[in-house]
Amino acid sequence: MEIFLKSVAALNDDTRVLLLRFLDEHGETCVCDMQASLDMIQSRLSRHLKILKDAGFLRVNRRGTWGYYSIRSPLDRFRSEALEEIRCLDIKLPALKKISETGECKV
Repeated sequence: MEIFLKSVAALNDDTRVLLLRFLDEHGETCVCDMQASLDMIQSRLSRHLKILKDAGFLRVNRRGTWGYYSIRSPLDRFRSEALEEIRCLDIKLPALKKISETGECKV
C-alpha cells in the first residue's frame, strides 16, 4: 500500500505532472536539458524527479555525472492509466532544449 500512496502523492503536484508529460513526449532526457527547457533550478528539479522515481514512474540512467530520466517501462496498470490521463490534459509543453549535445552542461 505504501507505493500506491507514494504514487498518488506524486501526482498531486502540477510540476510533477508537467515533468511526466514532458518525459512522455520527449523520451529519455538529461537533467541539464530539462533544467534548460523547463527553466527550473537543479535542486527543485532533482527533488521532483526523485519523488517521481520513488513513486515508480521514472527510471534513471547514469552517464558520468549526468542522470538521464525516462518513463519506466513497463508500468503497472495504475501508473499506465495515470499517464494516459495526463496525456489527455491540456498542458502547454516547452520545447526541448538539448544543451547536453552542445557541451554547455555544467556540474
